[in-house]
Amino acid sequence: MCGIVGIVGCGAVSERLLDGLKRLEYRGYDSAGIATDHDGMIDRRRASGKLVNLATALAADPLPGDTGIAHTRWATHGGPTTNNAHPHATAEVAVVHNGIIENFKPLRDELIARGRQFTSETDTEVVAHLISEQIEAGREPAEAVRVVLPRLHGAFALAILFRARPDLLIGARLGSPLVIGYGDGESYLGSDALALAPLTQRISYLDEGDWVVCTHDGAQVFDRANNPVERAVVAGAVAEVIDKGNHPHFMLKEIYEQPIVVAQTLRSYLQRMEERVTLPIPEFDLATIKRVTIVACGTSFYAGMVAKYWFEQFARVPVDLDVASEFRYRAPILEAGGLALFISQSGETADTLAALRHARAEGQKIAVVVNVPTSSMAREADLLLPTHAGPEIGVASTKAFACQLAVLAALAANLARARGKLAPDEERAIVRHLAEAPAAINQALAYDDAIRDMAHTVAVARDVLYLGRGTDYPLALEGALKLKEISYIHAEGYAAGEMKHGPIALIDEHVPVIVIAPSGPLFDKTVSNMQEVRARGGKVVLISDAAGIAAAGEGCLATIEMPQVHPLIAPLVYAVPVQLLAYHVGVARGADVDQPRNLAKSVTVE
Repeated sequence: MCGIVGIVGCGAVSERLLDGLKRLEYRGYDSAGIATDHDGMIDRRRASGKLVNLATALAADPLPGDTGIAHTRWATHGGPTTNNAHPHATAEVAVVHNGIIENFKPLRDELIARGRQFTSETDTEVVAHLISEQIEAGREPAEAVRVVLPRLHGAFALAILFRARPDLLIGARLGSPLVIGYGDGESYLGSDALALAPLTQRISYLDEGDWVVCTHDGAQVFDRANNPVERAVVAGAVAEVIDKGNHPHFMLKEIYEQPIVVAQTLRSYLQRMEERVTLPIPEFDLATIKRVTIVACGTSFYAGMVAKYWFEQFARVPVDLDVASEFRYRAPILEAGGLALFISQSGETADTLAALRHARAEGQKIAVVVNVPTSSMAREADLLLPTHAGPEIGVASTKAFACQLAVLAALAANLARARGKLAPDEERAIVRHLAEAPAAINQALAYDDAIRDMAHTVAVARDVLYLGRGTDYPLALEGALKLKEISYIHAEGYAAGEMKHGPIALIDEHVPVIVIAPSGPLFDKTVSNMQEVRARGGKVVLISDAAGIAAAGEGCLATIEMPQVHPLIAPLVYAVPVQLLAYHVGVARGADVDQPRNLAKSVTVE
């Protein structure tokens, strides 16, 4: 959720730290700050709001120092003010923190009772004071951190700077990701590999409970039992991936990348010559799976809803679907040997990761659909199903969602074949249809200008409804979510047949209704529901193919034409217009579509 960058450097670091924070803007934030160690003291610059405010503060009052830490904050405890911005500091240490210290209140009360003075409302400041107490008692930095870490309950990624030791940083992780980077006479800490991309291509991922001492000579990692351990050094991210190219926003760039990233993803799951589906781990046994439990959050949850239709239709296997934040708290009944499938763009979403560990403890086989193959979820999976979408910078997920759908369709076919529910000719047909998806998505993008031109009709609305049936119902939910995220218009998605059971009371001439209805077996039913809306003065925007628009487009406020495609790949194709509509409405309303207010890309707190 928040962003961390730390450098033990061979020269001034403040500008490089600021550049690292810029690379983490996509994660979402509402304040930022930098601290360095120089001339025997810790100095800070902090600002609320966008990074430009921090950059302005640094330009007016430069921050020297060869070792430093930096942070973008998404407010949890305490509002998004300068005083609550990280780093938090005492005379001895400065700390940046991603996550939540759940027991901060008793720790804070204890520290105040001992005379410690607090200057913020945050949970993080207790960490700075606890470590300072140990330093003031004569402990060395590593020993001070070793003593304090067991006292912290919750989730954290920490980077800690020490006044008396300008040659080192200490990092720690529990529940939130943290990456080590190795340079020439330098070492680095980051909340993800992208933050360190301009600095190094040699990184290591800390395991759960690890902590690390970073110096000019490298990094020494310790596990949660304080034993020295080695963590594999792997290749980092490529710096150039965050360039917007000739697009005005990352979101639009990533929408346009969908044909190529879906093709890249399907390449790992389809054997085109043999016309067979495959898995990255061919020996993983799907034949014995009797029930699938899908767990995800947000857009990934809607991808899971589509997958539920596919798994039950093709593989005839029962599927439970849960929002990750609710999963553990309803005491789910999980049959031993079942498959628990977790979907996440980042692979670090706190609720989903906690749900994964709960399912593991209940004897489930673990499959993970994830865009970051080195993430915590990926490393804990029995079956890793990468999406190959590449880094997604826009907060609202677009290309990651499309790639999730592609992977889930391939998994459904694999599961159907393993369970004897898919004949060879049916498998060949599925491969052919999936192989057509990138070209069909590209055709859908050709209607971008038309969607932009009609977006103003939706941009003036205060409320918008989305309707769909079958796999178009999850797309209705996803369309409504995108519009809420990007334009701040209140929007809701409904199964079209449910309109008459309550939501139709909301319909009047001021409420646009977006109807997702490709021609096919559910088209007539959906159009009947659409006509119920129109009979009550509702203004309909119909998203369909040429045949559907010819049959039902007359009298609509607007129509958005899509290519005619097989129902299997329709969710991948019809994701494009709902994404583009949200994008263009957001732009028309002057919203920050790449970094919507109050949102974060990677939600690493519960």
